[in-house]
This record gives sequence, structure tokens and C-alpha cells, in this order.
Amino acid sequence: MTTPATRRTFEYATVPLLTHATKAILDTWGEDGWELVQVVPGPNPEQLVAYLKRERA
Repeated sequence: MTTPATRRTFEYATVPLLTHATKAILDTWGEDGWELVQVVPGPNPEQLVAYLKRERA
């Protein structure tokens, strides 16, 4: 069982991905400590949405 002192907490972000710049966008977020959780279709066929998380300090 985890105690409040040892429990990890996360923050989350949703990021629109442009198909022609997906790697660059994800690399930028990754450099800031964000981990990719999932990519889902966006509101139009040319767009994807990335769900990211990172541990809070």
C-alpha cells in the first residue's frame, strides 16, 4: 500500500499532432519530460491527438 508521502502523481496534456511534423512535435514534448501514452484520431483526417503524461515534481 502506498502512503501519501510515496504516492506518485502525474500531470497530463493533450496535443494536436500534424501528420507532417509528428516526430518533431513529440521530440519537443519528450525533451520536456513528457511521455507519450496514446495517439488517437483527431477531429479531421489530417490530424491526430497525442495524450502525454509526466510525473509531477
